[in-house]
Amino acid sequence: METTNWIGGEWVKPGGQQRDVMNPSNLSEKVGTIHFSDETDIIEAEAAAKEAYRKWSSMPGAKRGDVLYEMAAVLEKNMTDIAELASSEMGKPITEMKGEVLRGVQLLRYYASEGVRSQGNLVPSSDVNVLQYTKRVPLGVVGLITPWNFPVAIPIWKIAPALISGNTILWKPAEPASLTAFRLGELFAETSLPEGVVNIIIGKGRDVGNALLEKTEINAVSFTGSTSTGQRVASICAARNIKYQTEMGGKNAAIVLRDADFQKAASMVVSGAFRSAGQKCTATSRIIVEKEAYEPFVEALKAEMEAVKVNHALDMNAYMGPVASKSQFDSVSEYLSVAKKEAELVIEKEIEQGNVNGYFVNPMVVTGIGPDHKLVQEEVFGPLAVILTAEDFEEAISLANQTVYGLSASIFTQDLSKAHRFLEEADAGMVRVNQETAGVEYQAPFGGMKMSSSHTREQGQAALDFYTTLKTCSIKHTF
Repeated sequence: METTNWIGGEWVKPGGQQRDVMNPSNLSEKVGTIHFSDETDIIEAEAAAKEAYRKWSSMPGAKRGDVLYEMAAVLEKNMTDIAELASSEMGKPITEMKGEVLRGVQLLRYYASEGVRSQGNLVPSSDVNVLQYTKRVPLGVVGLITPWNFPVAIPIWKIAPALISGNTILWKPAEPASLTAFRLGELFAETSLPEGVVNIIIGKGRDVGNALLEKTEINAVSFTGSTSTGQRVASICAARNIKYQTEMGGKNAAIVLRDADFQKAASMVVSGAFRSAGQKCTATSRIIVEKEAYEPFVEALKAEMEAVKVNHALDMNAYMGPVASKSQFDSVSEYLSVAKKEAELVIEKEIEQGNVNGYFVNPMVVTGIGPDHKLVQEEVFGPLAVILTAEDFEEAISLANQTVYGLSASIFTQDLSKAHRFLEEADAGMVRVNQETAGVEYQAPFGGMKMSSSHTREQGQAALDFYTTLKTCSIKHTF
């Protein structure tokens, strides 16, 4: 497979540099070739999106919804195809990847139904014979910058609400997810989606990403990625006075109290920490255990880790695949090296034999370091979790909140009072009781506090607030 840009409803092959994509599970297997765009491509895409906006924004919401239903149907029909490509491109196990594609289908259908819902409210007037109301209106052309770790779900949870609201799109996917983005574009091109409504630009962030942010007349940007890049995006958008949302990092804590069901808690902690090789912004990276619970919980954790099979992403039995790229492998390996030198090893699971020709790393749990250590404070974005111990519930909450991030947190307990206190006192945008930190249902708002987010929300009804602005209308119908 070779990428091209999808601009104005046509496939346009860039004339710039190119790079072969190798399967992170097997580095001798070529998956496809990425052709990189440049600034001229993004300017051409901007013109196509502006031209398409007039027609798309004036289309009735129900008609836009019909297009999203078509997009959902074609994605569902090609679920295995797109899942296998994404697994081969970035290494997520095929069982997880199929679930992610299904989530994309659900998101498209969820937002398609919004085309026939109310768009505003009646507002009483202090004057007589005046009808006053509010209505949501689209922003215009929006820029979407998406990451590689959820190459289907995250783009769609941005694309779907943006489209149903009447916006047109310039989409810049992350480089390690370019083939999957290209294939999604091919599928959506099979529907009645009008030309120029969605434009896909394949390129490096320093080229097309910068051009998107600085040289196009976009009206909003939705970004998911690293904290450092997100801060730069926010700074540029603020200076230009355009709307933005940034979903960034996390250092998510799972608290295990002494009254927890240790087997169930261990199962969910392992899933939260090691599914997708820990490459989730909501992954469990800190495990805070009440001291009385430490030994029985660690015993349950070790037993649960026996089920973790690190294998080729297309292996149906793989619990965890490789990390996504050479840069990820190098970064995660450095943190694992620090863990071996400066922390106490609780458990390390060896990769399956025969996986030496891929970006595989051993999932690891360590303890014996303080709450200020870099392994406790920095986002690893890999399969490494640190256990901290707490004297009691109060100290556990305090430790959970000792981070610059505030995306997700969970607690395992049978004490209803402490469960409710945790929901109130944890400084995180998504808090869960007796559930893993990773993930949230597609109809629920997604986002964090502190350095994890710019304080808007994705998914659910909240996404519609971002992709629209409110217009207040008033008419005096009798003079």
